[in-house]
Amino acid sequence: MKTVLELLPRGLYPHHDGSALYVPNQKPKVGDKIKLRIRIHKELGKVKQVKVRFSESGEAFPSAPAKVISTKNGWSWFESVITMHNPYMNYRWFIELQDGSSYWLNARGLTELEMPDVEDFRMNTFSSAPDWGKKAVMYQIFPDRFAKSEKAAKHKLPSWAIAKGWGDKVIGNGPGTSEQFFGGDIYGIIEHLDHLKDLGVTLLYLTPVFPAKSNHRYDASSFAEVDKLLGGDKALIKLAEAAHKKGFKIIGDLTSNHSGAAHEWFKASYKKPGAKESEFYYFSNKNKDYDSWFGVPSLPKFNWNSKELRKRFITGSKSIVARWIKKPFAMDGWRIDVSNMTGRIREEDMYMELQVLIRESMQKINKDTILLGEYTGDAAYQIQGEGWHGAMTYYNFTKPVWRWFYNPSVKGEAGFLGIGKTKINGNELVKQHLDFAAGFPWHVRLHNMNPLDTHDIPRFKTFTMPGAQKVAAGMQFTFPGMPVIWAGDEFGLDGHNGEESRTPIPWNNERPNDRSMIEVYKAFAKIRKNNTALHDGSMRFVYVSNELIAYVRENKKQSILVVVSRGEDPKATIPLDAVAGIRGAKHLFGDGKLKVVGKEILLPTEPMSVNIWALPAPDSSAAEIILLV
Repeated sequence: MKTVLELLPRGLYPHHDGSALYVPNQKPKVGDKIKLRIRIHKELGKVKQVKVRFSESGEAFPSAPAKVISTKNGWSWFESVITMHNPYMNYRWFIELQDGSSYWLNARGLTELEMPDVEDFRMNTFSSAPDWGKKAVMYQIFPDRFAKSEKAAKHKLPSWAIAKGWGDKVIGNGPGTSEQFFGGDIYGIIEHLDHLKDLGVTLLYLTPVFPAKSNHRYDASSFAEVDKLLGGDKALIKLAEAAHKKGFKIIGDLTSNHSGAAHEWFKASYKKPGAKESEFYYFSNKNKDYDSWFGVPSLPKFNWNSKELRKRFITGSKSIVARWIKKPFAMDGWRIDVSNMTGRIREEDMYMELQVLIRESMQKINKDTILLGEYTGDAAYQIQGEGWHGAMTYYNFTKPVWRWFYNPSVKGEAGFLGIGKTKINGNELVKQHLDFAAGFPWHVRLHNMNPLDTHDIPRFKTFTMPGAQKVAAGMQFTFPGMPVIWAGDEFGLDGHNGEESRTPIPWNNERPNDRSMIEVYKAFAKIRKNNTALHDGSMRFVYVSNELIAYVRENKKQSILVVVSRGEDPKATIPLDAVAGIRGAKHLFGDGKLKVVGKEILLPTEPMSVNIWALPAPDSSAAEIILLV
């Protein structure tokens, strides 16, 4: 015998998340009275009472019974009011029916059993990300491979570099991977800003631009200047001016975990125990031995116990963090490399205080800056918004989407996915997404990066089914968080690992390419720009099967219905009550059709497709909805 949970259509599940539709106060302060709302469909059964179980100073308490504030189209909206007793609070919903059955709703979903507090909804007082962040379309640029201006030919080849022609094959493994030098520069980026503007990009993310002994520049020899091979400080100033004039924001890439072994601080202290900079690193044996990133000698690890290091790098008025936020560079924020390891070694853990210091240093200069932390593992329970506004992580979006579209017939191993199950179905994708997103407060989810690939992993297109990139890109632009286009995705480039994915952009067809995704990205970026539900709207899955997923993003102004498929699902239907105003739906993307039959909505079932519709706001009775499309 099936339980109520198994019989209840997913589109009619009770729902709550931390979005403004359910938590109107998105920036609470300690002591505020906070309204929390939940929607429950009559299909669940006749409700006896609804309460919130919340934390206060480490103890759990039930709220007074919630009040019904609206009933329409089969849905009842309940509202409860609790006090924001602490900077961090967690809570879950308790639903009791007239027949004696009861349910809990937490960040992972509906359950009949009480669950651990770690799976509760989370809210806190740390929402300080700039408003533009949740609207952003990010484009990642690896300077050596993006574009090469005429000025680049004047740069003297460094002693460590192996010169490469723009159309040469990239070395993917072994000797020469970090030394191959294609010569892209910042002036080349300036020359192609119109391409990025036309693509719909609003935020440029540059991997490191500091001088180093490698093409990736994560082994900085200085944080105080731009590599002359890229055009120097003057080039970055010109890029900032040109980009800001065109409406772009720009963030840089900073390594707070380590420097390069060629860095002036390291050279001043290596084998020199008496040097002031000795305290900047973890030296031993008269400064002959030292800790480094995963034992790589060229990447010595910073020792953040040093007050002087903190001053020079973070807190000082002329610090590294501050220098590039100030004019004339006026960068709009930082992505922090290996942020999860910063300040952590053996028994020492300064991770939390350092991220807060970095954010405070930035926002003293410009409150409108953003701070994103790289976290290649599960970031949810460690990134709560106190420091990093969002995460560059692969677990809640990238990996589940890869696994859904994974093509096992591709030669080579996608080591990026790690051990375990490689191919999953749609139900497993949604479960993985919810599992890994559950620990984020809503304001962090909105500022997480959602890449299909980056400079550190293989190209999505290389390891997935034909046609998958378009569908997955549709998910990027419609899931909560910032869609990230890795330079070259729009040209259909391939890459079997992170090194191969750093292929120079074939502006003049220097290598095989497929530009069909350019128009797709432009369309998705326009839809995202013009529909506010994709900036801050709630996220509710209304249909999930092995081959098809349908979800709706909703705010007070509108709803956006998205249907994505991998294969055909002829049984894909949702109840009419699952979404608002389906008969007035405006089709924004795709070739599929919505068909109403009785009290059911038939979803489009074409394999490998993405369809997007604009609908009225939840429970809206308006006959028309005005959209800036």
